[in-house]
Amino acid sequence: MINQTVKTNHMTKNSQMITTQTHEYGIIVPCYNEEKRFPYTDFLSFARKHPEVLLCFVNDGSKDNTLPMLKGIQIENPGNISVYSLGKNSGKSEAVRQGMIYVHQHFPVTLLGFLDADLATSLDEWLEMARYKEKHPRFAAIVGSRIQRLGANINRSDSRSLFSNIVKKFIRIILKTNFQDTQCGAKIFQRHLVPFLFNRPFMTPWLFDIEIFLRLQWKFGKSTLQNGVLEFPLMNWTDVADSRLKLKDSIKIPAQMVKLFYKYRLSNKLKTKTGYAFLDSRNGISLLNKISGSIAAIF
Repeated sequence: MINQTVKTNHMTKNSQMITTQTHEYGIIVPCYNEEKRFPYTDFLSFARKHPEVLLCFVNDGSKDNTLPMLKGIQIENPGNISVYSLGKNSGKSEAVRQGMIYVHQHFPVTLLGFLDADLATSLDEWLEMARYKEKHPRFAAIVGSRIQRLGANINRSDSRSLFSNIVKKFIRIILKTNFQDTQCGAKIFQRHLVPFLFNRPFMTPWLFDIEIFLRLQWKFGKSTLQNGVLEFPLMNWTDVADSRLKLKDSIKIPAQMVKLFYKYRLSNKLKTKTGYAFLDSRNGISLLNKISGSIAAIF
């Protein structure tokens, strides 16, 4: 068991208190305008019960009282609650990315991951995933999978199920792997993967989960995904109302999928075969951005 003794406190550039207490696990929780739906008691109770888990809340430039609320819960249990605040709203993908890098740089946790603030996947189930990962060290990453099956309580809206099925078909084309669920908000990674996976900004705000797997495959090959990433079937998952994915965002998804395909498969394949890409990647991506924006403007 890793030593959990608190030694000293100090302030960071983000104006928050950090302890040198060491933790086994780190959970990044992106938060944007969560004041009215934040499960404060659930987070605080879990933090007090599990000092081995660091909770890092990332305030994504919220316009309500989310930041004061997060600072309040940190004061109640500073030993394993950290708050990192972005100056402006940058989207979930960037909030997760910044949080992962921040925790990697400041806390010596062995496993890092993220979880949605609405706790559609519970904290206890995330911890169960982490402990399962420790018992199976050959997996570099473990991801929650919302597979509807007998004995599991998986409640998904029709619209979310439709979106998931579309993404699943795309994933099988671009990754050529049989992923069941890439979009679940519960994911955990071995510490050494964090710099490679999260140092560079993601191309898309809503498909960054897919891009994580594309980066893994791009660097390590298909066998890494097949043998090094484990899908963990969740026992409980509840679709929470007030989804952050709006209609105007959802209609951009097809163009964003094409962008990812171009970046991580097509351009890489052309470079491998000919020594250069058929189209300059920046020009190609710029064109796809314009197409995506034009479609969105119709709605």
